[in-house]
Amino acid sequence: MLLGYNTNGFAHHNLIEAIQVLAEIGYQSVAITLDHHALNPYSDSYLDDLTAVSRCLRHHKMRSVVETGARYLLDPRTKHEPTLLSPDGEARQRRGDFLRLAIDVASALQSDCVSLWSGVLRDSASNEAAMERLEAGLVPLVEYAKSQGVTIGFEPEPGMLIDTMASFEQLHNRINSDHFQLTLDIGHLHCLGETPIEDHIRQWRHQIVNVHIEDMRAGVHDHLMFGEGEIDFVPVLNAFREIGYAGGLHVELSRHSHDAPAAARRAFDFLNSTISGLDSAD
Repeated sequence: MLLGYNTNGFAHHNLIEAIQVLAEIGYQSVAITLDHHALNPYSDSYLDDLTAVSRCLRHHKMRSVVETGARYLLDPRTKHEPTLLSPDGEARQRRGDFLRLAIDVASALQSDCVSLWSGVLRDSASNEAAMERLEAGLVPLVEYAKSQGVTIGFEPEPGMLIDTMASFEQLHNRINSDHFQLTLDIGHLHCLGETPIEDHIRQWRHQIVNVHIEDMRAGVHDHLMFGEGEIDFVPVLNAFREIGYAGGLHVELSRHSHDAPAAARRAFDFLNSTISGLDSAD
């Protein structure tokens, strides 16, 4: 497993400089959240930025994933909208077009996956109708990802239509493709009471392509620095080692951008020392 960091926790940094800081600390992977300041696919400088980021990742021998959870990139007034669940078809298409651009970015960077989520259901559609709407949006995206050699990592998210592992399993059964896999968020599992966390890691061992990791408290969706929540990370990290997970463990501290370099260092030191402790215990 590779220690990584999500650039949504470096909101006040230029992306190249954020990658350089993370590499200096010792991170081996970066989760790039496409945003106004970070590989914005709608920017006039996008192609030049993509070339520069690709060169930077190669220079530092860093892996990457592409994240699509920017808060206000598509709508300056409503967080995370539109989504593949939006009632308006044109709005759903706008999200779909953005996700295709994200797939293009991942293909260019040879990223491990594109990570995405369902969104919040904002109308009175039934659960089945909402699932059909989501499936209709995902199927062509997964096919496009396959054509580009890219894997989708779908993330269950508290408060969204697909929030739990049970609802993800229902969706996974509908989207029958090796290119539709799982982004597993450790804090989300704890937040929603889906414990022991290590059981889910073992159950989904063959589908996990991306991991978000942070501390959290039960019932509160607030991404916390390690040691500020309730999660015991020893069995969690041991489970990842047990299944031979070789992808990124991407720290997600999106509210720590004001202190990003120090937060990234603290997170790295915690995870690195915990993993080293597991190794020395063998």
